[in-house]
Order: sequence, then C-alpha cells, then structure tokens
Amino acid sequence: MNVEQARFNMIEQQIRPWDVLDTSVLELLSAVRREDFIPAEHQAQAFMDLEIPLGGGRTLLAPRVEARLVQDLHLSKQDTVLLVGAATGYVAALLAHKAQRVIALESQADLASAARANLRKAGVSNAEVVQADGSQGLAAQGPFDAILLAGSVAQVPQALLDQLKAGGRLLAVVGDEPVMQATLFTRVADGQFSRQELFDTVAARLPGFPEPSKFHF
Repeated sequence: MNVEQARFNMIEQQIRPWDVLDTSVLELLSAVRREDFIPAEHQAQAFMDLEIPLGGGRTLLAPRVEARLVQDLHLSKQDTVLLVGAATGYVAALLAHKAQRVIALESQADLASAARANLRKAGVSNAEVVQADGSQGLAAQGPFDAILLAGSVAQVPQALLDQLKAGGRLLAVVGDEPVMQATLFTRVADGQFSRQELFDTVAARLPGFPEPSKFHF
C-alpha cells in the first residue's frame, strides 16, 4: 500500500466531501500519521471509511467523523480541551495541534496506556491521558474552553456541561440508532446553554454514560 496516496485519498474522497473545508484541519490530517495510532492487526484499515474495533466495546471513529468533530469545535491556541474517550490517542493528537492543552479521559487501562505511548512517539507534549470514567468529566482540572465526546451518548450529563467556561463549547454525538446528531452545546451564561444540531451521523457508544429506560408505561 502506498501510504501517502491512501492518506491523500482518505482526505479528498472521504473527509473533504463531508464539509471538512478548514484548511488548517486538512493540513493537520496530512501531518498527523493516523496509521501510527492504529493497532497492528487493523493497519490495513487505517484510511478506510469505517469504525475500527478496539475491544471491550470501544472503537475508533470513522476518519470523516473525527475530522468534522475537530473542525466544528473551532479551537484556538489558547484553549484548554477535555476529550472524553481517548481510545488510541489519535483525536487527542489532532486536538493538541489546535489547542494549548488537552486532557484526554479513557476508561480502559490498556487503551489509556496505548494512547500515552502513541502520543509520546508522535512528539505530542501538550496532551495527557487520564484513566477515568468520562461521564463525570474532570471538574478538578476545569473549567474548560471546549469538551469533545469521541463517541455517542443518549444524552449529555449536566455534570459535563457544568465544566464549561462561559462561552465554552461541548460537542457530542447525541441520540439513539438510527437517529443521532452531532450536537454543539455552548455555555451562554451561568447555568444557561444553547444547543445546535450540526449534522447527522451514527457513532459507537461511549462507556459509562447512562441509558434512559426504553420502557414507558
């Protein structure tokens, strides 16, 4: 496989047509080597338009979803970001190039360890990985300019929204299959949040988040 041609095709055929048009994000996707964050047994799928299973119910998001989420957070170099669902560290690496500091939470010990190693090998020094239940965030390190959930949830816990600074943004894929939407929450005032549905997609669940009862009487 010609790796650079595969990377180019991923960007031009999967990601750009999905309204990822921010040139800084597109350049980042060329610079950060996604294949270095893919488990060896899935290397052949590094640039494919699919989610990659990581065991324990965890997955890597499809490249176009990763890229769109990173773009739609509209980060600046002054931002401190909380990432929920570090997985193997790839999204943390992308965010680290756009922000001042990234704290990535991962509930699975093996993935947290892999993410740390991958980020270190990639020379990313402004992202750290904490093994923790992401549904509660990390209030001790907050408040945050931006929070990204790298997976889907039935609903966003208030505990996470409360860790946003004034003007801070939280982006998550919210809903139940087959209908999910990438949703941007913005803290507009103390205790008040706006909500904007950005695009439709489907993503694997993040662990540890509550699921509402499907039964109604």
